[in-house]
Amino acid sequence: MNELFGTLSDGSPVHRWTLERSGVRVRLLSYGGIVQSVEVPDREGRPGNVVLGFAGLDGYRAHPEPYFGALIGRYANRIAGGRFPLDGVTYALEPNNGPNSLHGGERGFDKRVWDVTPVEHGVRLARVSPHGEAGFPGRLDVSATYTLDGAGALRIAYEAVTDAPTVVNLTNHSYWNLSGAGNAGGHELRIAASRFTPVDADLIPTGVAPVEGTRFDFRAEERKVGAGYDHNFVLDKGVTPVPEQVAELYDPASGRALTVATTEPGLQLYTADHLGEPFSPGEGIALETQHFPDSPNRPEFPSTVLRPGAVFRSETVYGFSAR
Repeated sequence: MNELFGTLSDGSPVHRWTLERSGVRVRLLSYGGIVQSVEVPDREGRPGNVVLGFAGLDGYRAHPEPYFGALIGRYANRIAGGRFPLDGVTYALEPNNGPNSLHGGERGFDKRVWDVTPVEHGVRLARVSPHGEAGFPGRLDVSATYTLDGAGALRIAYEAVTDAPTVVNLTNHSYWNLSGAGNAGGHELRIAASRFTPVDADLIPTGVAPVEGTRFDFRAEERKVGAGYDHNFVLDKGVTPVPEQVAELYDPASGRALTVATTEPGLQLYTADHLGEPFSPGEGIALETQHFPDSPNRPEFPSTVLRPGAVFRSETVYGFSAR
């Protein structure tokens, strides 16, 4: 179902699409590729929304910084100093996070209106990011296809091609609260990652370290998330051609469980300690599937370079259940 959701100040219409299948209802916006709501049943069969968002377009426009539910690009996460080298040329980006570039700059993919086309059990969002947008080289033709599969899992499949060498890192920035309200710090989490990337004061990775014996070890069993996380986990599986399960989030109060499967090598855990009004700190948990932060400046990290003739592909699957 497609309906008008609002109008931007320049007159551009924003539409909302509703997907429904197998007891799951998802609402998506053409503005920012935003996942506005995800309604799933609890252990008693009662439906509830499990992502943070706003009822109207004005809410998203007034609170852009937390990136509620948005499609992030051209480069998700941080690039140190807002600069990176590629083929002997250093490119300067928009600094919007202190000295760093974060989530594609001031007007990243999360603040653009996307073209939407219906597909079977979902929609395909597409846009052209022109050469030089936010400082990134190359024209990027990019799409994200959102579908609900037969089990009611939300699948997001990304594709992109370029006409010049560039860097690409795409993700979804939903904040999950499986209770539907209150603090999410009591949720229990598992992540299949033996290593993570420690960060400096600007949240730029300083290298790779083992999780064993630290508060970053979510491997063996579900443990309460708590607060104080904005870190990338190095998934044990690495880059894979098809999505593999890497994480599970569980809410003991409602019985709802969220599984995350992805082709990506990294998972950013952000406990939303600085959300601001109208939400409280820790009210949601972001699990951002991605390549690593600052990869364009770290040749030892998995590459995010996309060249002409190649196709960027990435897929993440969010599965829902209750117990």
